[in-house]
Amino acid sequence: MTKNRIVTFAALALLGATHAPASPRVWKDSASGRTLTAEFMELTAEAVKVRRSDGRIITIPLSRLTTEDIAFARKAAESAGALANDWPSWRGPNRDGHSPDKGLLEKWPAGGPKLVWTFEDCGRGYSSPSVVGKRLYFTGSRKGKAEIICVDAGSGEEEWSAAIGSDPEEGYNTGWGAGTRGAPTVDDGLVYAINANGDLVCVTADKGEKKWSVSLVDDFGGTIPGWGYSESPLVDGNKVIATPGGGQGAIVALDKKTGTTIWQSKDLKDGAQYSSVIVATVQGRRQYIQLFMKTLAGVDAGTGEVLWTSSWPGRTAVIPTPIYVDGHVYISSGYGVGCKLVDISEGVARDVWENKVMKNHHGGVIRVGDHVYGFSDGPGLVCQNLKTGEQVWNARGEGKGKGAVHYADGMLICLDESEGSCFLAKASPEGFEELGRFAFPRKTELPRGGGKIWTHPVVVDGKLYLRDQDIVHCFDVRG
Repeated sequence: MTKNRIVTFAALALLGATHAPASPRVWKDSASGRTLTAEFMELTAEAVKVRRSDGRIITIPLSRLTTEDIAFARKAAESAGALANDWPSWRGPNRDGHSPDKGLLEKWPAGGPKLVWTFEDCGRGYSSPSVVGKRLYFTGSRKGKAEIICVDAGSGEEEWSAAIGSDPEEGYNTGWGAGTRGAPTVDDGLVYAINANGDLVCVTADKGEKKWSVSLVDDFGGTIPGWGYSESPLVDGNKVIATPGGGQGAIVALDKKTGTTIWQSKDLKDGAQYSSVIVATVQGRRQYIQLFMKTLAGVDAGTGEVLWTSSWPGRTAVIPTPIYVDGHVYISSGYGVGCKLVDISEGVARDVWENKVMKNHHGGVIRVGDHVYGFSDGPGLVCQNLKTGEQVWNARGEGKGKGAVHYADGMLICLDESEGSCFLAKASPEGFEELGRFAFPRKTELPRGGGKIWTHPVVVDGKLYLRDQDIVHCFDVRG
């Protein structure tokens, strides 16, 4: 996910820190005695990866570490380090909606998990959090300005905000009007985000200082979709991937450090919808996969060349993120369209099955083993066999009509978009079993209009984050 740099302790000794890291440790150069304060991230065969307080990831060769540091890294790796608890972008590091957490509550108490804190100034918007270390990153619109908002995960207090661009306030037919849509993406000390107008900005993760920005409309010929750009940018290696849509090329790759254009997929001209790009490697070839109104497409990661396409009868709006597994892509959309599984293992697209079991509007679909789970318009919460497309079970009724779904530690965390209740259920093809439910302690006081509670729930580091526009609640689900 991240291209890390190997640097010497001599250079590290000159690098200061401005904020306390989440779990700091003083790492010592066994030869020179110089030190670096940083949190453990990951142990590889030849090095330890650590994160400075400004968010930058550093790779230290084991040969430069003391025996004490190496022993610490091995112990930390056995119990999973900080990297395992990061949620750096939309639907997590793999864009699959799976929390890395283990040891969570198997049943919620009456009244729900303990409320830890509430943040009341996240602005208008639908962005779920990205979580890196002990910082949360949202997007939101406040006083006509679309912003990246950084919040301390421990206290719920705002640390900084940075402008993405203006917010249209009016003009998007959601009932809300104003508000950002997509989640930010955090990578190697930088944060990337897109507003509804298609402004894409890169800022530093520790202070929100602007590094560069581009316009998907002005710079790449994109057209703002009817409900505004809603994509969460993808960072892959040295590239940032986004979807301006349109005749100049539907997908664009930028240098993540400078914003310079690497390529634009000029042979793919579909207009932008509301899905976010995923990455996959098929037969050794890395590619980016995106869903448009009438097309599912894969493009070469190095050049933007179109590798394959598959037709799709989307209408009104196409929103859910595709799911890739073992040479196959699963997609779904609402407005009566349905779902299908596409085999791309041989470099061309071949439909395996297509039906209307899962008509997922925008709450997302989660794959767990050979099954997928999500809310389907009409049947409610559905478990579907991924290989055959057959419905395994469904559950509907009050509080289970429609919403968003997240996966953590063998459980589904589901949010009902209308009544604002969150419930826990087993992720099992054996049948639906609810294991606790609670209502939002407080909902937004902003005029609701035609909008509902659309932000997807996220569980990271034992905390459940729920958002209703300007209000974010944090709950302890580890107990």
